[in-house]
Amino acid sequence: MARIGYLRVSTTDQNTDRQELGAVDKVFEDKISGKNLDRPELTKLLEYVREGDTIVVYSIDRLARSVLNLLELVEELQRKGVSLEFIKDKLRFVAGQEASPQEKLMLQILGAFGEFERNIIRARQSEGIAIAKARGKYKGSSPRIDRAAVQGLLAKGLTKAAVAKKLGISRQSVHRIVDELNEKPST
Repeated sequence: MARIGYLRVSTTDQNTDRQELGAVDKVFEDKISGKNLDRPELTKLLEYVREGDTIVVYSIDRLARSVLNLLELVEELQRKGVSLEFIKDKLRFVAGQEASPQEKLMLQILGAFGEFERNIIRARQSEGIAIAKARGKYKGSSPRIDRAAVQGLLAKGLTKAAVAKKLGISRQSVHRIVDELNEKPST
C-alpha cells in the first residue's frame, strides 16, 4: 500500500514547488500541458499503481483539464482498487467505498472550473493573436525544428522514425517537413 505522488506543470520552465504532497513513496512528474492527454509520466503512474495504493495529487486541475478526462481517470483508478487524494481540494476517493453524492458533485464542479479556466485562457490568447495580426505585430513563433537537419539525416538514409528519435521530435513532424519539402517547387 504505497502513496504515489503525481505532479504536473504546463511548461518546462515552470516548477512544482507549490504542489506540496506530503509524505509519498514515489513521485511521477509531467511538464506538459493538461490539455495533452498523452502525458508520459501519468501513463507510467497508471501502469505502476497496484490495488491498495493511493495516488496523491495537489489539485484536480493538475490531474485533468476536462471533466470527461477527470471522470474517466477516477473511474479507472477505482476499478483498479486505487484510492485518490486531492490535497488542495480536500477530496479523497477511497477504493472500494462509494463516494458520497457531495464528493461526486465537488469533483465534477472543480473539474468543470478547471476546464472552464483553460477554455477562457485559450479564448483570450486567440483574441490577443487576432488583434496583434490585425495590427501587423504578430509574426507567429519561429520554427523550432531544424528542417535542414531533418533533410540531411533523411539524405543519409535514416528512416523517418530514426530521424524523429535522433532529433527528439515526433514522427508526425518529420512527415510534415517531408511533405512541405516535396511541395516546394525546385528552382
